[in-house]
Amino acid sequence: MATATEVVAARAAGEAGDAGVVRVTVRNSGRLNAMSRPMWRQLRSVFLAIQQDARARCVLIEGAGGAFCAGGDISEYPAFRFDPAALRDFHENDVWGALQAMLDCDVPIVARIDGACMGAGVEIASCCDIRIAATGARFGAPIARLGFPMAPREAQLVAGAVGELTARQMLLEAATFTAPEMLARGFLSRVVPDDRLEAEALGTALRVATLAPQAARLNKQTLRALKMPPALDGKAPKAIENEAKGAADPYAYAPSAEHREGITAFLAKRPPVF
Repeated sequence: MATATEVVAARAAGEAGDAGVVRVTVRNSGRLNAMSRPMWRQLRSVFLAIQQDARARCVLIEGAGGAFCAGGDISEYPAFRFDPAALRDFHENDVWGALQAMLDCDVPIVARIDGACMGAGVEIASCCDIRIAATGARFGAPIARLGFPMAPREAQLVAGAVGELTARQMLLEAATFTAPEMLARGFLSRVVPDDRLEAEALGTALRVATLAPQAARLNKQTLRALKMPPALDGKAPKAIENEAKGAADPYAYAPSAEHREGITAFLAKRPPVF
């Protein structure tokens, strides 16, 4: 029996049987698969294990129950988001630890995206090599409504994947986009009717898995080296470099009234007052 909140990996069986496809499922029942802290840690562990699995030829990552991932699990936020040190630990260790494990994974990753793909969902999808979405999928990072910015390394990752203009719209005006719009903006590989998503995504993963696995891993290493932004190369983006030099701490907003108001209003199901 699956637990209500988890990130799990299992061998996928298609027409070709177990062809080296590992299906990774994000599940948070009743919350559109919003990522909790334990789920971020599980995601990291899953991809560290896949990286070491010589049988793995392709990863198919998906959300359970008709959504990819609606963002972070906001019900947890009051427990740690209002303290700078705790907030830093969450973003730099839990969240970035998982995203870095995905980025470091040499096994090709196919994202099967339906329903909500917001915030953390966009970040996870940004780590994938091939992104296939259902026509009805929606994309965005409307955290401005919650009173906090995207963490520096996460913002750099997302901007590199969706494009700077789209990232600015997502973060500054809380814009959301349809799958066809994200296809036109270069974020998605393909958009298919909702009822064809499973077949298209699994079929793609199985096709990838039939190709030379060593070549795939080497290609990913080469592409990573050719297009490695500073944050993904072990070097911090400008905001973190400034912090190291004594400039503003990018997590200093943790105890701010605006941050508290955004989280509190969401949990109280009322409009925030900023």
